[in-house]
Amino acid sequence: MNKPTRSIEWTVWGGLVLVIVAIVAAFIASKVGRRNPPLLVYGTVPDFALTNQFGRVVSLADLRDHVWVADIIFTRCPGPCPKMTRQMSKLQPALPANEPVRLISLTADPEFDTPEILKRYGEAHGPAADRWYFLTGKKTDVYRLATKGLLQVLDEVKPEQRESEDDLFVHSTKFLVVDKQGRIRASFDGAEPSSVPKILEAIRVLLREKQS
Repeated sequence: MNKPTRSIEWTVWGGLVLVIVAIVAAFIASKVGRRNPPLLVYGTVPDFALTNQFGRVVSLADLRDHVWVADIIFTRCPGPCPKMTRQMSKLQPALPANEPVRLISLTADPEFDTPEILKRYGEAHGPAADRWYFLTGKKTDVYRLATKGLLQVLDEVKPEQRESEDDLFVHSTKFLVVDKQGRIRASFDGAEPSSVPKILEAIRVLLREKQS
């Protein structure tokens, strides 16, 4: 085999190797991109003032410079709420220590779920008082925050449409992750165990994120 032919072969093989490396690199990059997609902005939470389980008023200003996770539950719920609350409780020990993170559970049943009832409900799940707030208040204020602020479904089932005595409310089962500026950045299935590590990763991303 003469030298020109051998040179052509090496050129061809070298080109093939570069193509293979490029394909592998693109594949890895696509996988990494899917695992760590950018957290988009889905909406901004407006100001609110509701009461927590200790009778203290909590407003959006109290959550400023904090990353927070919000869901909607109610204490008389026979459906997904207990599972969602257990999922929320699993987040507590895994949260970064000494970092500004809060958990917010908004009641769909503010006329029944008083601060005292929410306090007992919370204690049954061992919440950290300084990190997990159960919020109630005037029904119009609660529903405005849920639907207009958090962009979630929340509605009372009319008595004539109830299939059972426990069929009281229709509400979202999502966990929303909100950044330090009060912007909704991620949404996860609150009843799905696999959501917990995803929520924690979103929290870590937002804690590292520089405010703009």
